[in-house]
Amino acid sequence: MHPTQAKDRPAATPPPVPRLEYPAPAARRQRPGETITHAPQQVADGTAFTASPAFPPVHIADADVPAAVGRVLENVLADRVARASRVDPLFARDLAERVRRFTQDGGKRVRAQLLWWSHRACGGDQSSAAAALRIGAALELLQTCALVHDDVMDAATLRRGRPALHTDVRAQYTGVASASRAERFGEAAAILAGDLALAWADDLVAETDLGPWTATVVRRMWSDMRTEMVAGQYLDEQGQVTAAYSLPRAMRTACLKSALYSVERPLALGAALAGADATVMRALCSAGRNVGIAFQLRDDLDDVFGDSRRTGKACGGDIREGKPTYLVALALTRARADCNRRALAVLERALGNESLTSSGLDDVREILVATGARAAVETKIGQLAAQGLHHFNAIRLDPEARVPLRQLLAAAAGWPEPEIADGGAATRPRPGCTPAPVSACAQEALR
Repeated sequence: MHPTQAKDRPAATPPPVPRLEYPAPAARRQRPGETITHAPQQVADGTAFTASPAFPPVHIADADVPAAVGRVLENVLADRVARASRVDPLFARDLAERVRRFTQDGGKRVRAQLLWWSHRACGGDQSSAAAALRIGAALELLQTCALVHDDVMDAATLRRGRPALHTDVRAQYTGVASASRAERFGEAAAILAGDLALAWADDLVAETDLGPWTATVVRRMWSDMRTEMVAGQYLDEQGQVTAAYSLPRAMRTACLKSALYSVERPLALGAALAGADATVMRALCSAGRNVGIAFQLRDDLDDVFGDSRRTGKACGGDIREGKPTYLVALALTRARADCNRRALAVLERALGNESLTSSGLDDVREILVATGARAAVETKIGQLAAQGLHHFNAIRLDPEARVPLRQLLAAAAGWPEPEIADGGAATRPRPGCTPAPVSACAQEALR
């Protein structure tokens, strides 16, 4: 393996991913101090929205957003599984039911929470609450698609401390077919399960009744987000096969693969549902992009240095897959600049080595620390977190809703809220320190 050489010049700001503007028509632009109201939302059967167990009053949803989104998912998924059963009982039992369990049992709904609190902070009220909860539920289904497919591509056997979906299907059919055929079938079933989750997510967005302008903006954002996810995943996979260990490329991949759909787009979707103006939308997107990239960089560190009991995944997967992460690109760049032959030899021997032992992974950890790559990434995370929250602090938002939204952003960045003062600089933890429990929980929920 011959990693390409890159200059050690970390960008001060996230990479320039093309931004698409979503302006309201002139007649619908929000005036300073105005809150745009929406017509009553419609549910799937076309009846006007009223508060119900599935769509509670906003103050009830505010008190427990994950539970509110969970109730929407429960209703939607029960309907989808029932309809799948009418198509074919075996398909429903083997695939649709697995998608339902994976989606309902996973995470803390942080993407949906970001959408909800962005919606509330931008003035969203009961009139748009049903739409916010439904689009939040759609995000959870989109996450199911991403994770199930990602586990197949990474040949990961665990997800959230349990067998990955393709591993679970393979185990079900072991003994029915040869080991190789059962393995291949498990992967095929997982691809189809991810496709099914994506179809259900798209259905949920399409069936959510929105005003004409809101519908145009939300569905365009949704379309862009799906494309960005695929582009980021492709860059990640292509970087592995070509050993493209470049700092700018690693940062761009992190932005496309994770930052946009994990943080920036949920914030933008929530703002759009509330009728926020273009200025607020741009500021929220800037905050979300910085925080989202910080999250991905923390995830890269956790893959190598984290505790598998917390992450729910085996450590070292990125190294064994040869993923072109920012952490690895930085270590290679510094080792080349210092003519550190031992570091280069260790990294080139380990990257992409699926048989890498625990001892070999320890050697990689040593190099990542010795080259200063680990400390530099920790510093970068702090800079991105502080920059993201600086953008956030400048936005005029509902004073009550901005508090939980800010806490979510700080936690998603992997930094406890007390360490980042409004508009101030971040304090980097000492090398070897683990993030505070609140950030660990938020990061796990984002996975």
